[in-house]
Amino acid sequence: MASERVLERGVQSAALLRAIPLFEGLADDDLRALAAKVTTKAFAAGHMVFNQGDAGSEMYIVADGHVNIHLPGDGSQRVSLKDIARGEYFGELALFDDKARSASALATTDAALLVLTRDVLSTYLEARPRASMAILRTMAERLRETNTMLSERAAKNVVKELEQNLRWQDRLADKVAELNGSWTFILGLLALTAGWTCINMPRMLNEPFDPFPYVFFNLLLAILVSLQGPLIVMSQNRQTLKDRAQAETDFNVNLKNEVNIETILRELGEFRAETNRLLKGS
Repeated sequence: MASERVLERGVQSAALLRAIPLFEGLADDDLRALAAKVTTKAFAAGHMVFNQGDAGSEMYIVADGHVNIHLPGDGSQRVSLKDIARGEYFGELALFDDKARSASALATTDAALLVLTRDVLSTYLEARPRASMAILRTMAERLRETNTMLSERAAKNVVKELEQNLRWQDRLADKVAELNGSWTFILGLLALTAGWTCINMPRMLNEPFDPFPYVFFNLLLAILVSLQGPLIVMSQNRQTLKDRAQAETDFNVNLKNEVNIETILRELGEFRAETNRLLKGS
């Protein structure tokens, strides 16, 4: 039973590590080897995981419970940065530098955290150089994506860009869909029906070309309906594509704003810590 629990914990640890972008490029055997070296630490609700300014050499992965990352302060001066739930991680920068913690972490519920220390990771990478290359490759890709996002304008009119690249068939489908959803089409169809009926009355023409029950007119209406359906669906699919592109743009804008806000908050926290240090020194 004990060996089964150890195996189960190892599988859960590997699954949590796999969800972290830093380790997503690792092979399965490398990931299992790293998961075997991760330890578990329990924190009671209200217990500090670490404080801003503490020396750090480990990262944490939430296996159970919730953790709040914040800038410390009294009352309203405390600034909450992020709530961390199961599968999320924090403190990863401590694996690669010796700088003090830039924020505090508080267990808001009873929490179980997986702990990966710098020494464990260093020993692991020395024994598995292939894994180190995978981690470096992942970090380089993330850095490149971040640089691209920050160097470009995230806000753009994607709908206008899509419309500029439409083919004539696409524009025709949009025009048909727009016309079919208007009073112009309804009134025009009613007028056409009334005119067709009047023209084909016996008193108007000696030999009506489409007498009652207007078989030829019904055939034209059937062809019209059969053509309308696919054109309208094509236009709806294109509208869905526009909505998806707009949502992706909104996400990139929000993500860029979040990165900038987190940077400002971190610099504000460092400025506050430095100010407090100078005030205490004086």
